[in-house]
Amino acid sequence: MSRGRRAPGQALVEFTIIIPVFLLLLSGMIEFGAAFSDRLTLGNATREGARVGSSLVTGSTTTCTGDPNGVDNAIIASMQFILKSGGSDVDLSHINNIKIFKANSSGAQVGSAVNIWRYTPGAGPDADTGPGVELLDFSPSSTNWSACSRNNSSASPDSIGVSIDYQYHLKTPLQALTALLGGSQASSINFVDKTVMAMNPTK
Repeated sequence: MSRGRRAPGQALVEFTIIIPVFLLLLSGMIEFGAAFSDRLTLGNATREGARVGSSLVTGSTTTCTGDPNGVDNAIIASMQFILKSGGSDVDLSHINNIKIFKANSSGAQVGSAVNIWRYTPGAGPDADTGPGVELLDFSPSSTNWSACSRNNSSASPDSIGVSIDYQYHLKTPLQALTALLGGSQASSINFVDKTVMAMNPTK
């Protein structure tokens, strides 16, 4: 038999060997794209939340009791608007928590000065200050940093940090493969995105 000719069925065997590898690589590329897109959305949400928080500060330059101006509500509303936008694939039910905290110069949380919000679909506070948001899908579970105590003096303004803890679940057939090899925990990835900004100083 000529060396240039392959035995019958050889092409089929080669195809059978190659196709699983090709599908695995294709699934990996699709999964990476989906995860990267979610990560970008989380980053946009924390940046917008920190921007709103740094602009509003206490919400009032005169008096402040509790949080009458809904500063934190406005922060969460601005984030929810991005997380639920048309181009977002972020599953809100996979958000473990959102934190609004006082940050130091290195961006780390200062003591226990943090407010934690958790996913409560349709049961959050009213926040008509947010663009296109009337009722929040998140509610505060603990409040240890009142907006009234935030300082934006030009000498030494506070810094506000906003973070999202998100559990990304694989969306392609890789989910079944990773779960088979490493258990259900292996089919998800934990993303934590954080943005810190200094409070806008008073003029």
